[in-house]
Amino acid sequence: MTKTRTILLIAAVLAAGSGAAWYFTRTETPAAGKKGQASPAVPVKLAKAVVQDMPLRLEITGRTEAYETVTLKSRVDGQVQGVAFTEGQHVRQGDILLRLDPADFQARFNQAAANQEKSHAQLAKARADVERYIALRAKGFVSEEKVSEMRTAAAATESTAMADAAAVELARLQLSYATIKAPFAGVVGAKLVFPGTAVKVNDTALAVVNRVRPLYVGFAVPEKYLPQLQAGIRSGKKSMKAAISLPGNGDAWEGDVRFLDNGVDIATGTIQLKAVVPNEDEKLAPGQFVTVSLVLDTLRDTVVVPAEAVQQGPGGSFLFVAKEDSTVEIRKIRVGSLQKQFAVIAGGLAGGETVVIEGHLRLTPGARIRSADAAEGIPAKPDDPGKPGAHETVNKSGKPD
Repeated sequence: MTKTRTILLIAAVLAAGSGAAWYFTRTETPAAGKKGQASPAVPVKLAKAVVQDMPLRLEITGRTEAYETVTLKSRVDGQVQGVAFTEGQHVRQGDILLRLDPADFQARFNQAAANQEKSHAQLAKARADVERYIALRAKGFVSEEKVSEMRTAAAATESTAMADAAAVELARLQLSYATIKAPFAGVVGAKLVFPGTAVKVNDTALAVVNRVRPLYVGFAVPEKYLPQLQAGIRSGKKSMKAAISLPGNGDAWEGDVRFLDNGVDIATGTIQLKAVVPNEDEKLAPGQFVTVSLVLDTLRDTVVVPAEAVQQGPGGSFLFVAKEDSTVEIRKIRVGSLQKQFAVIAGGLAGGETVVIEGHLRLTPGARIRSADAAEGIPAKPDDPGKPGAHETVNKSGKPD
């Protein structure tokens, strides 16, 4: 009895499985018939490639440098008597900044001056003796040998007087070194010594003075741009122009590129340049990071598309080009210069062709497309070459990203 019930239960399970298979087969068969229907058009944004002149602009991170900087040190050993400046003060050339105790130097000067007076008196007596002995020789009272001896003594006394005069000048200079003055107009930094501080000659730092009007901006450019840099600086112009701006700040300044280093840094593959900024408002200070925008050249009659249209694949750069039948094709291209907003196409695309700038992820070769909005063209002229705008991006080391 039990065996019979088991056989019936297995038969019921098999019947249920066959019914489910028939149901799913029946429900999925119509879906297979939809295979021939066309896929929906992919919404994309389009832009036309235009032919225009394009400035080859680099955007580089630089750092400001003082036009002149000096760390003041004492030229004599001594003790600080007074500090005459305020931290951060603007000073003119020759302004007194510090004074050392002048007592020792004054005493040495007085001693040297006294020795000089003594030498002058001895020299006057020696010269008078020579004249007197010459008169006595004429009368036959002294010999020529004695006159020569007196002349030698006078010459020695004169040399001593000259040595004493030099000692006086040295003592005077050492006394003047007790007063430290600003070597040029600029801004003095923090106080590094205070009254009572003992200083050693050419060792103890007293203060730092920076000249900030004008100001240098140092930056590095990849060596591949060296020919354009050399041509720009040696083209007969006074200098190349560079736009200087602070990151995240709307302020901008124009600088003249006046220094091109005499060699390429083999460690980074870059060459150092410096621009001079007037900095009359002193909004820039030495040591700041700034953005340097430098126009190296103007590319004539180049094909330009928005930078977001360029895609990267295993075979290199490519674009999705829209065709007249509302489909797309993949086009391999050669990028001449990739700017921040625009890409200069060196080959593979002609002016007037339409490219996809948004919606790439759903596209395949031959896919149907529809414009998500009206076709958009890029500006006839990119940003003004004299202002920061579309730039090639360069990292802090000076190498292109």
